[in-house]
Amino acid sequence: MTPRRPLTPGRAGTASAVLALVLASAAAGSPVSAAGGEGGDVPQGTVVYRTTAQFTTAGRVRDLLLHPDSKTLYAGSDDLPETTETDESGLRVLEPADGKVRSTVSQAPGPTGALGRRAVRQLVAPLPGDGAVFVYPLRGIGTAKDGDAAAAGAWVPGGPVTDAAPGPTPSTVLVAQGSSVLSEVDIATATVRRSLTLEGGERFAYDRTRGTVWFTDLGNRRLHRVDVTTFQVTSSVELPPVGDGFAGFTEVDPETGAVWVGLDTLVVVHDASGKRLGTVKGGGGADMPRAAGFDAGTHEAFVVWQDTGDTSQPGSDGDGSLTVHHTRDLTQAAEPAVLPGNHAQSGSAAVAVQPGGATVFVSDPAAGRITRLERATSPRIVRGPEDRTVTAGAEVILTAQAKGTPPPTVAWQVSTDEGRTWQAVPGATSATYTFRAAAADNGRRYRAEFGNGAGVSRTGPATLTVTAADTTTGGGGTTPTPGGTASPTRGTAGDTGGSGGSADTAGASAGGSAGGASGATVGGTGTIPTGGALASTGTAVASLAGGALVLTTAGWVLVRRGRTRRTG
Repeated sequence: MTPRRPLTPGRAGTASAVLALVLASAAAGSPVSAAGGEGGDVPQGTVVYRTTAQFTTAGRVRDLLLHPDSKTLYAGSDDLPETTETDESGLRVLEPADGKVRSTVSQAPGPTGALGRRAVRQLVAPLPGDGAVFVYPLRGIGTAKDGDAAAAGAWVPGGPVTDAAPGPTPSTVLVAQGSSVLSEVDIATATVRRSLTLEGGERFAYDRTRGTVWFTDLGNRRLHRVDVTTFQVTSSVELPPVGDGFAGFTEVDPETGAVWVGLDTLVVVHDASGKRLGTVKGGGGADMPRAAGFDAGTHEAFVVWQDTGDTSQPGSDGDGSLTVHHTRDLTQAAEPAVLPGNHAQSGSAAVAVQPGGATVFVSDPAAGRITRLERATSPRIVRGPEDRTVTAGAEVILTAQAKGTPPPTVAWQVSTDEGRTWQAVPGATSATYTFRAAAADNGRRYRAEFGNGAGVSRTGPATLTVTAADTTTGGGGTTPTPGGTASPTRGTAGDTGGSGGSADTAGASAGGSAGGASGATVGGTGTIPTGGALASTGTAVASLAGGALVLTTAGWVLVRRGRTRRTG
């Protein structure tokens, strides 16, 4: 905090005027304090994701998609084990704000074309305007949008579909079948256009920008790079041997082309060329990475970790978490958010990220719910109160500002023991705190505390110095009256000056010069005024201890003023 030059003690009104001028300058944009603060429960600007809603309107959610055009939330759902008598499976269309169900598409064609109730296992891509392409058991590729009575769909020949991604063209999708086959399939007819058999694997990710598929072969601990144009493997990358060999996900950051692979209890990240960038670990070290999403606007990756659900295993606590990482250097971008009860016993969680990263949706298959989390940033102090010196009775205005998401609330605090303890000021809950200074306020310290869902931050303290009011009205005796009232006459040869002295110095000098040749006395005499400055009375008389030299065009003339004559 930059110390302010103390106000000069004086009249209370003067001090208030000066203080008001300082504050008016601050309101006009002049800085009155440095940004900063003395801390809080978390560092200023800390980013967290906090739960703002939970929806239980979509059954056992297997996947999520936030449609970029219609802004609706699509959930691919299955029946919960304990509610099999209720129709919960299908494609659910939800309101993102509150989870209200807009519609449900539960019917889709089977292998013979007959409609039946189908679960939705994976959401592959959004349709233009609204709707989604999805996968349903065992080999179905379907499409539907909000309000449809049934989905359109067809069955892919060959083995069960284990993973899918948007295809190289709008009319196709890429699918993994069995444990080693990658195919490009027509959406409308499920006709296989191209197919490639690899050494092994069942999960993959497609980098459309670079025309690359990364196919994970967990059994052989390898990551295969497939060129989509030639549909051939161009290179392979070794994966680290970790844990029991459980594959959580394979996803590509569309901005950088880096491939993120969830393996057992960590995420392995390779760049677009296959070079290892590093690894990411979740909270607690025992949770498994089960889903990942990316946001190009914030350059962040969102990873969902699930507990094993087996409390006999070391580190198992039954809770999962959401972690956020900078995609450029893999560092933490937000504090981990705990997902209570989110475990892997009923399937993998899913994640959908709103563009800009402000809102994230995470599914919990075991609990049959979707958790909505919103980004919050702890208050960052941008302006704090400053030391003040005022007279008793003067108005004091203290101002503080902080930025945060959501906008923080403020409460002013006061300390009477040099900052050792603090108490809230009743009713002081705005950015500006105004009060009248009393003598008892001298030495008190004031600060503002800002808080929101992400944490609490406090400004540095400002010290108030209160001086006694100055009751003097002026100095130097009686206030003189401006301007003289005497009307002296111009002196003539042989005359003496009139009483009260001359107000026309030039005239007296001229008269003295004219009479000097005949020996006349020059200048007037009169009573010397008292009780004030001579200049304020209009009197032109100045008492001289000696003679005065006057330079004239004729030469040096010594003019001696006579001593004043007392009259009356």
